[in-house]
Amino acid sequence: MPAVSKLVPEETVFFLCDVQTRFRDLIFDIDELILTINKMLKIAKALEIPVVVTEQVNLFLSLFKVKSPENKGLGNTIPDIDLPSLGPLLVATTAKGLFSMMMPEVKAILHEHPQIKSVVLFGIESQACVLQSVLDLIEAGYNVHVIADGVSSSNKEEIPFALARI
Repeated sequence: MPAVSKLVPEETVFFLCDVQTRFRDLIFDIDELILTINKMLKIAKALEIPVVVTEQVNLFLSLFKVKSPENKGLGNTIPDIDLPSLGPLLVATTAKGLFSMMMPEVKAILHEHPQIKSVVLFGIESQACVLQSVLDLIEAGYNVHVIADGVSSSNKEEIPFALARI
């Protein structure tokens, strides 16, 4: 079991995983999830914590390196999520074609900020992208904190199993 660690704002980054328009009608309790995410973004702003956002692209198309400007039909981050309020604290919005958020672009951001020791993670889907991101972050030596009411899934029954595994 990973060690429990304190969050220090100067050593922390928030990760928002794949909460995109195409998933809006598929995710369990999406409106509550968006409320929690917006609360976390207010905290990020108040404490000056940087935020990294990923947007899932179609995995099949990305395997074959097919480029598409419309994010493979999955859309951008849901507009109800108040990313513009972050200003320069929004350090990246990155397309990803894997389950994990630990894409080369995200790894580069973490490498450029060696003071980062902790990642606070929220988004979807709890049993896939969130879980894989957590596992990769722990393997890379980061302290990871998942916001329990800040993750969801298309199948509500999967959420507690994913959180238990994390």
